[in-house]
Amino acid sequence: MKIQKTYQEVNPNLLFDEIKDFILKQGASPGETKFETYALPSGDTSSFISRGTLTFKIAAKECIRAHLVGSARTETKVMLDIDEKLFSPEKVKSLQEDLDFVFGSYEVE
Repeated sequence: MKIQKTYQEVNPNLLFDEIKDFILKQGASPGETKFETYALPSGDTSSFISRGTLTFKIAAKECIRAHLVGSARTETKVMLDIDEKLFSPEKVKSLQEDLDFVFGSYEVE
């Protein structure tokens, strides 16, 4: 299963850390973690783009690979590759709900 999301004006570092925490909360073990930040070619010293990769395992097998690319000033894109045999649909639903709650819009009642 593949989940793709785009967030507007969300700090990539924050999104990276929240994804990691939400997946760990579902019982997965951490695997590889890589996060890099690059200056944009415009020459503006305050503009950066970040790239991150996270992997998670269950029973010593990779169950999720998360890719993140973006900038806090514009948009950040996230792609989650999930092995549904190892990471159940219930866990996927819970992960999506957590991400939507923290990074989604809200409604005033």
